[in-house]
Amino acid sequence: MDILRFATAGSVDDGKSTLIGRLLYDSKSIFEDQLAAVEATSAARGDDYTDLALLTDGLRAEREQGITIDVAYRYFATPKRKFIIADTPGHIQYTRNMVTGASTADLALILVDARKGLVEQSRRHAFLCSLLRVPHMVLCVNKMDLVDWSEERFEEIRSEFRAFATKLEVPDLSVIPISALKGDNIVTRSTNMPWYDGPALLHHLENLHIASDRNLVDTRFPVQYVIRPQSTSVSDYRGYAGQVASGVLKPGDEVTVLPSGFTSRIASIETADGPVAEAYPPMSVTVRLTDEIDISRGDLICRPNNQPQVSQDVEAMVCWMDETAPLVRGKKYAIKHTTRTARAIVKDLHYRLDINTLHRDETAPSLGLNEIGRIRLRTTVPLLCDEYRRNRVTGGFIVIDESTNRTVGAGIIV
Repeated sequence: MDILRFATAGSVDDGKSTLIGRLLYDSKSIFEDQLAAVEATSAARGDDYTDLALLTDGLRAEREQGITIDVAYRYFATPKRKFIIADTPGHIQYTRNMVTGASTADLALILVDARKGLVEQSRRHAFLCSLLRVPHMVLCVNKMDLVDWSEERFEEIRSEFRAFATKLEVPDLSVIPISALKGDNIVTRSTNMPWYDGPALLHHLENLHIASDRNLVDTRFPVQYVIRPQSTSVSDYRGYAGQVASGVLKPGDEVTVLPSGFTSRIASIETADGPVAEAYPPMSVTVRLTDEIDISRGDLICRPNNQPQVSQDVEAMVCWMDETAPLVRGKKYAIKHTTRTARAIVKDLHYRLDINTLHRDETAPSLGLNEIGRIRLRTTVPLLCDEYRRNRVTGGFIVIDESTNRTVGAGIIV
């Protein structure tokens, strides 16, 4: 069974947490004691219904304010597929949390309140999902029960969002009318909206084709760890462990190791369960080569005729996540890119992006908390990187404040 990762996005009170709670409840993926606890909390708060949003909003501050702050990950499975859900916050001040949740998603669920229609946060989150190259997007028009299941209202919102999406890079867009509170069009088709002839949300999630989203052309294998057993019986064993970022590896393939540039052939590929005939993303494997080559953590195995860019100058879009100090020209940071760590200096801040209007402010002196802009970095060691649009693993990095060791930014290489 394959795994579909999806992130929820949208404005505050659009019903993201309730939708996830409904998916978990209707797919029978919660334990009886969890449900009992949620029912008890709902009753204690005076609600005349079971508030399924409490299944994901675990922090006390979240429950008190009725908002999502942290990224909550939930897991469930159906007979067809396994799912990992990232419930991301809707507030503008938690944009960084939303970027974290969407960065690894195969699909973005953007919720819109049928009464309010598209609001600023809906557009902001759609843009961020487009920037992060989330390949599939589903617009869920929620709370249809509060607009009397109006087809006219649904079509109005759908047309408006499709017009906005044409300005973004959205390869695949679906629009589904739902009621997360009542369960309409979540797991089963709704009888209240006979005019809608598309699938229910869960059916769409179960049958979405995601295999072709993975890059199987550019072979990239960042080395995470060199395995050298101390036992005398296997003293000649040398394996290179890591996770396949893209492409396909097979025994016998000719490969190049960067940055040294030495070439060799793959002798074998092993997993925790034994040898395999091929490795592809996101498998974690150990690769053995036919030649003794000096390889260490941070090196990258690729094909001789298909190599990433090797550069110390990197152009990137950055989402700034630090509330204490802004990003400014000339400041030095550490960056973590695949398994390689380097020090870097911000050579230039080209512009700050207004997420609402997509306007570029080229006079911006800095990037503050939750702001996004384009920068140029100069690193102390060459990065083995691809454009993010081509490879989300070798095209992404995080920025670290060396004095506090905190992650202060997330970058995508353009």
